[in-house]
Amino acid sequence: MLTAMDESSLPALTHQVLGAAFGLAVLFGALCQRTRFCTMGAISDVYTMGDWRRARMWVVAVAVAMLGFNGLVALGQLDPAASIYAGPRLLWLSAALGGLVFGFGMVLSSGCISRNLVRLGGGSLKSLVVLAVAAIAAGATLRGLTAVLRVATVEKVFVDLPAGQALPGLVAAVLPGGAAAWGLGLAVLVAVALLAWALLPRAGRSLEVALAGLGVGALVTALWWVSGHLGFLPEDPRTLEPVYLATNSRHMESLSTIAPVAYALDWLLLFSDQSKTLTLGIASVAGIVVGAALMAWREGSFRWEGFGNVGDLGLHLVGAACMGVGGIVAMGCSIGQGVTGVSTLSLGSFIALAAMVVGAWLALRYQEWRLG
Repeated sequence: MLTAMDESSLPALTHQVLGAAFGLAVLFGALCQRTRFCTMGAISDVYTMGDWRRARMWVVAVAVAMLGFNGLVALGQLDPAASIYAGPRLLWLSAALGGLVFGFGMVLSSGCISRNLVRLGGGSLKSLVVLAVAAIAAGATLRGLTAVLRVATVEKVFVDLPAGQALPGLVAAVLPGGAAAWGLGLAVLVAVALLAWALLPRAGRSLEVALAGLGVGALVTALWWVSGHLGFLPEDPRTLEPVYLATNSRHMESLSTIAPVAYALDWLLLFSDQSKTLTLGIASVAGIVVGAALMAWREGSFRWEGFGNVGDLGLHLVGAACMGVGGIVAMGCSIGQGVTGVSTLSLGSFIALAAMVVGAWLALRYQEWRLG
């Protein structure tokens, strides 16, 4: 973070932020390709086989990201109120309904958005179609037809929380101690419980669980630092206002994929429009694909994959549309809310995550009924 800079230095710093985001996303994509880290896959493994290994990966990632984010806050590196997850308006119905729809869709689409980015890097043309449809649906829900419906319906239902919806702020409002101290304390308490559940059993003490969990959690933390510290200017020389460089939300951001795939499609379609600039989210989705492709090439696992039949295509199209709409309504995907958002101890993120799990479970039940 710089306290002051002239306008001529902004491009260099912006390129640093974008380059760091791309590099971290490459590592994320390679890691997910190597370990098969996937939220939907974790739920499916538990449901169909009683296999908790990928669920333990995800739990470890959440715990590490939670400790990382709140540790950076305690060190004064980040402002916890500067993320979209900490706002004072708790859109609980949006989080619940959007999460439910997203969770249902990610099962029909054979994976969430981040998993489809990874599979695209591995040669899946099915994922290319899923991502294109999800991006269109997400873009419409951000600013188009379904955006009007979103604002007129589910976003009318909310609870105002003056202290913000992050648990540390809510606790600090009624008990002694600052929000940063409570954040670190709550993060340690929750993270230790999660790590104990994930790692103490023999099944949790495997190289893949540790590699995926620690790696994903550390990368989410690192991207928080890149956006919230490296890319933060207390005074933008152009506007004299605080600014988080290269973000679409104008807040600090970390790993998320549903809105960024919509922004990436918009950037590609309107590339000649100088108002459409490269952002941290766009760089991240590109990096995930590149990282997965590099790892697939190294493993020798790259192969082209298409749809088996029209029914397969139809299910994936419906799932992609559900993820596009549901992810925007819920303000994030299974990574954006399920790891990044939860790392901030946001009440809305916990609601969205729980709804995604329920939605995925319902979709698995539907698939079971349909095939039976």
